[in-house]
Amino acid sequence: MISGANAGTLMAARVARPFIMKFSSPAAYRGFTLVEIMIVVVIIGLLATMAIPAFRRVTDASQDKAILNNARQLSSAADQYFLESGISTAGLNDLVGPTQYIKSLNTIAAEVYPTNYTQATTITVSSVAGTRTITYHM
Repeated sequence: MISGANAGTLMAARVARPFIMKFSSPAAYRGFTLVEIMIVVVIIGLLATMAIPAFRRVTDASQDKAILNNARQLSSAADQYFLESGISTAGLNDLVGPTQYIKSLNTIAAEVYPTNYTQATTITVSSVAGTRTITYHM
C-alpha cells in the first residue's frame, strides 16, 4: 500500500491533470472515404454520358464538311475537264491521278465517290461512315 504522504500526492497529481483526448495523427484525416470516391465516379460518369454524344456530333459534322469539300473539288475538276475536252461525261480516272486535275482523293470515313460525272448533275457520295449520304449540287 502507498503511505499517506505519497497517496495524497498521487491523488493530487491525478486531479490536477486534465483529461486530454488524443487524436490520431493528421495523416489519418487526409484520405477520402469510399462514399466520397463513389460520388466522384458517378459525377464523372454523368459528365461522360453528356460529352460523348456531343463529341460524336462534332466528329460527324467535321467528316461531312471534309467530304463535301472533296465533292466540290471533284465538281470543279469535272467542269475543267468538260471545258478542255468538250466531252460532257468524265470518269473518276479522268479527274484523279498524278497527272490529272486532282492528284489524290483521300477518303475520310470509308465513303464511296461516284465513278462517272456528267455535266450539270449532282454529286452523291454514299456510305459515309457506312450510314450517311452527302449530296453536292453543282
